[in-house]
This record gives sequence, structure tokens and C-alpha cells, in this order.
Amino acid sequence: MIYLQSFRMPTQDAEENYFLNPGNFRAKQTCYTTRYPFGLFRYRELPEFNFTDITIFCGNNGSGKSSILNVIAEKLELERNAPFNRSDFFEDYVGLCRYQLNKTIPKESKIITSDGVFEKVLDIRRINDGIDSKRSDLIDEYIEENSPYAEPNLLNGLDDYDRWKRVNNIRNKNRSQSRFLKENLMRNIQERSNGESALAYFVDSIQENALYLLDEPENSLSPQNQLQLKYFIEDSVRNFGCQFIVSTHSPFLLSLKGAHIYDIDETPPSEKKWTELDCVKVYHDFFMEQSDKFN
Repeated sequence: MIYLQSFRMPTQDAEENYFLNPGNFRAKQTCYTTRYPFGLFRYRELPEFNFTDITIFCGNNGSGKSSILNVIAEKLELERNAPFNRSDFFEDYVGLCRYQLNKTIPKESKIITSDGVFEKVLDIRRINDGIDSKRSDLIDEYIEENSPYAEPNLLNGLDDYDRWKRVNNIRNKNRSQSRFLKENLMRNIQERSNGESALAYFVDSIQENALYLLDEPENSLSPQNQLQLKYFIEDSVRNFGCQFIVSTHSPFLLSLKGAHIYDIDETPPSEKKWTELDCVKVYHDFFMEQSDKFN
């Protein structure tokens, strides 16, 4: 399903006119250290980007592919999972952008950035730390309250009554320590690695019938999990009415079936097959040179 049909970043003339406008007082002020994203693509001759079910911006570090995604997301007012670098000029730049829709963009649409994924993984770590601490406390509680020396019948107040109820609950049900923990502790998500947690985050975040912008999703994923994400994206397009715009230099994601790829490293950016991209050729040449070691 195609929701966003095309997007146009400001041309060089549009940027120059912005700063030459006599009524633009902000542009004339000298207190700013950056006018980002103005100037980032000024001489790059960006075309009008046309989108298919899967469109990819591929480029080296610093090529601006993530900035393009952030500009599109702000223009479309998409939900995002993490803040991003911006300047006082960002809204003015976004205001100069133009786009065309093929269909109304669903409210569930969002941009998912690598920073947001890292934050999610850190949150899971924090949760796990709390779970481990709670598990230790529960074990101590079990040992103490299931001890033959525990005296549940000595009640001196409400606190003792609550404790008495817990002790008798343990004794009456004759529960083992493992059963006690299972009934009192949430399932420990530490069983997942960071990469598995990141992959699960993508799967949980991507719903049916929506537009998704993915900014370098490979950053938190192993090659195996990158392949799993590739298959999930393809399935989401084929069966669940999703559209994806991805910035990446992962050969696994660049090989997404039917993907329309823009090589952002070139001026102007050109459309290429994934096997024609320099970043993919680096992998190819490296493994060809080492091919004898795989026998």
C-alpha cells in the first residue's frame, strides 16, 4: 500500500530565497552556530523522491539519509520514539518541503530510529535489574517465612497480620521455591539478548495498514536478525498493507524484494539496484578475496 507518493526537499533557489527574504529576521541574525538542515543538501541537486511500497535511502555515514527521514517525518507529523538533533531553523526548512499523498496517512504511522531502539533496550535492562533485585528479595522472603522457626501466630499489629497471611499462604499451599517465584514475579525478559529485544521491538511497533520510516534499523541487529527483519518487512507489505521508507547500508535490508533504492552518495542521488551500490560491492569483494577460506 502506498500512502506517501512523493516528497520534495527545498531546492537551492528556495534556500537562497529564504535567506534573501527581507522580512526573514531570523535568517539575518548572527547568534546562531548552525542553520541545520539548511545548507546540508544545497548543492546536492536532490530530486523529487518518488515512493513505492518499499523505498530505501542508501548512503555512507554523514550522507544525510537520516536527516531526510527526519525531515519527512516532521513534515508528515509522524509519531516518533526518540528525540533528534534539530536547530531553530528546522521548522522553517520543513515548511519549504512539499509532498503528495496517494492515500491518507494512517494515524498509527511513525518513524522508528536507532536511538529509540537503543533506549528501548536500555529500558529492558533497567527492568531486568529490577526483576533480579525483586527475585532476590522474594527468595529471602521465602526462606524466612517458610522456615520452621517462623512464628506466624504472634500478632502485634497490621504488619504482623500481613506477614502471617503470607507465611500461612506458603505453608498451606506447600509450594516449592520455584512455584513461589513464578506466582510472585513477572516473566523475566532477560532471556532475550539485546538484539532479540530490538527485533521484538520492531515487530511490536509495526502494525497493519500504516507508513513506517526506519532509520538504520540494522544498528542494533545481528546479521541473522537483520534477515528476520527483512522477511518481516516484506510480509508486512505483502499481507498487511504497510509502506516502508528505510535509511540503511545493510546489504540484508538493501536486498528487500521490490525495494526502490536511492543512492544518496551521488550528486544528484540516483536510482540503483542493490547489487550496484558501493557498500554492497565492498562486502562482495571482501568475501570473494577470502573465498578460499570458506572451503
